[in-house]
Amino acid sequence: MRTKLVLRAASAGLLLLGVAAVPAVADSSPSASPSDDSDAPTSAGTSFRTAAEVDQGQRATAGASTGDYLYWSFPADAGQRPTVKAKVKLPDSHASATWQIDVYDGLRRRQACQYGAQTRTAAQDAGSVELSCTLRTVRAWSEPWADDPLPGTYYIRLTTVGLTAADLGLPVTTEVRVDSKEIGGAAAVDGSLSEPLVPGIAVKAAAEAESGDEESDSPAAVLSSIEPDDGWASGWWSDRWVWTGIGGVLAALAGIGGYALTRGAGRPRP
Repeated sequence: MRTKLVLRAASAGLLLLGVAAVPAVADSSPSASPSDDSDAPTSAGTSFRTAAEVDQGQRATAGASTGDYLYWSFPADAGQRPTVKAKVKLPDSHASATWQIDVYDGLRRRQACQYGAQTRTAAQDAGSVELSCTLRTVRAWSEPWADDPLPGTYYIRLTTVGLTAADLGLPVTTEVRVDSKEIGGAAAVDGSLSEPLVPGIAVKAAAEAESGDEESDSPAAVLSSIEPDDGWASGWWSDRWVWTGIGGVLAALAGIGGYALTRGAGRPRP
């Protein structure tokens, strides 16, 4: 009888473990990305303030000239690991040139790439050059002195370095795409920002607090209008909740099993 109780408890625990692990696996899968590029920008900005806004999963294009600084911006939320990819189609005749892609956060701090070809040199006979930069996982909160990626607007800057004067102004075509992987509870931290690092959002929040109406016509405008599809701080759920629940279930099963094995045969019959 004791063996049956232990086996039943173990079977129930394994069933709960399998059901609870499904969300944890889903958290580590790539995030859903829109496939419609009809609304994607077809031009790039020339500074941080004029950066073209692009959603994750969209392919933004822009025509430019060698020597230009091209800027795009995209939103990244907590728990995401963004990967920025850029492709530059070069003219038929050109000299050797080095292209570079840089990514900055909402505070305009340059973020280091975990891996990827951030800088590449295109040979004279190359028809195109491809660049990529995978950032560190965006954290929901960080120490003020740290340089960790935080939720908010991110900026992409694409340009050439070490260009010869003869190649200045040659026409090129650029493509940029941003995708993210959901890391899940492995990147979860205690704490969160009061507002994401979006330029102008603090000014707008203060104006809304004074007027008491979130939909009032306030002159304080956010300088970036893009945000994740399900809103900021959407990653409140993580697989830490799952594994905490699993730990509680296993502890309860261990207690039941230990009691079943050690309680004895009961009071002796008279």
